Amino acid sequence: MDSQVENLWTIANVLGSVVVVAVAALLTLLVIFVHRIHKRVAAIKETLTATKANTADTELITTTAGGVEAVLAEGLEHHLFLGRVLDKVRS
Repeated sequence: MDSQVENLWTIANVLGSVVVVAVAALLTLLVIFVHRIHKRVAAIKETLTATKANTADTELITTTAGGVEAVLAEGLEHHLFLGRVLDKVRS
């Protein structure tokens, strides 16, 4: 074999090895990133499930609001009564 052909084969083998190592490194990074994304998606899914559980009783908000309105109306009546009759509470 000619020395020039041997040099070309050596260069081709070295470049091929570099490409193989680069592809292996990139695939390793890809696997690491996919695993990280998978873990974070699972964490987000757990958070959304907890949020769903926390907001399951939102239909009670209207009932509670009605009760709060009644308490406020009763307090206002007492305030006005004491303001008129006893003149101790100023509006």
